[in-house]
Amino acid sequence: MSDARVILIAVGSADAAAWLDRFRAEAPRRNVRPWPVGSGDSADIGYACVWKAPPGALTPFRNLRAIFNLGAGVDALLRDPDLPRVPIVRAVHPDLSMRMTEYVVLHVLMHHRRQRLYDAQQRARVWQGHDQPAASEVTVGIMGLGAIGSEAADVLRRIGFQIAGWSRSPKLIPGIHVFSGADGLEAFLARTEILVCLLPHTPQTENILDLPLFRKLKRDGALGGAYLINAGRGALQIDDDILTALDEGSLSGATLDVFPTEPLPVTSPLWDHPQVTVTPHCAAASDPHALVANIVRQIERHERGLPLEHVVDRAAGY
Repeated sequence: MSDARVILIAVGSADAAAWLDRFRAEAPRRNVRPWPVGSGDSADIGYACVWKAPPGALTPFRNLRAIFNLGAGVDALLRDPDLPRVPIVRAVHPDLSMRMTEYVVLHVLMHHRRQRLYDAQQRARVWQGHDQPAASEVTVGIMGLGAIGSEAADVLRRIGFQIAGWSRSPKLIPGIHVFSGADGLEAFLARTEILVCLLPHTPQTENILDLPLFRKLKRDGALGGAYLINAGRGALQIDDDILTALDEGSLSGATLDVFPTEPLPVTSPLWDHPQVTVTPHCAAASDPHALVANIVRQIERHERGLPLEHVVDRAAGY
C-alpha cells in the first residue's frame, strides 16, 4: 500500500511550470508531479498544491492528506462540491503580506496626494498646486484585519494616518481603533475617508461593497470626499454601484484590483472612468520562490505528527 508522500501540483494557469520547478528544487528527494496525472498514479498522491484547478480535479486522490492553496483566496476552492474532506492550508507568508501592503500604501497615498488630479493636469500642461492635508488629518479604514490587513494597517499608521479597522469578531491591535460585527460597521464607515477592503469572499461578505455602504462613508473630512480601494475579492463589490457612487459623489475615486468577472470585460465602463484606477488582480501575486519552501516545511512537520498551520475554517470560508 502506498504511503501517499507524492506532491501534486494542480495549477490551472500559465505559471504552472514555475511552481513545478520550484517544488522540485525545494524537495529534490520527493516525487513531485504535475496535474493531471494518469489514472494509475492517484493512490500515492498525499499532498495537493492548488491554484485555479477546475472543480473535481482532486476527486481521484483518495489518500490525500492535505491541500495547500497557492494564493490568498480560498473561495474558488471551497465552491468545489467534490473537494476532498482533508485540511486546507492558506498561503500565509511575509512576502505575500508585504506585496499587498505595498499595493495598499501606494494607492492610499495616490488618493491622499491627489495624484490622478496631477496626472490630468500634466496631460493638459496645467501648472497648479492644490491644498494638501497631512496624513494625520485623514482616516483610513481597513475591512479585514488578518495577517495582511494588520500589516497594512501598521505601515499606514506609522506614515501618520489615523487608522480604523473592521472585522467579523473583536480584535485588539495597538494604535488602531477596531470595530467589529454588524453593530460596529456603521460607526466604522462614518469615520472612514479611504476605505481599504481586504476581506475574504464568504456568503456574509458577498456584495458588501454596495451603494448603501458607500453612502455611509465620511465625505466631509480633510480629503473632501471618500475613496475605495478593493484588493480583496471581486465578489465583494457591485460594479454598477461603484459607478453610481462615483457619479453621484458618494465616492470621489476608486482603485480596483479585483472584479466579479475576470478579466474585466473590455466593455466595462470602469476602464474609462476618470476617477477609477484598474489593475489586473496583481496586488499580491504569489511568488513560488517565497511560498514553496514554507509549504515543504509544513509537509515535513505534518509527517512528523505536528499540526498544520493556517488551516482554513470551512464553515467560516477562510
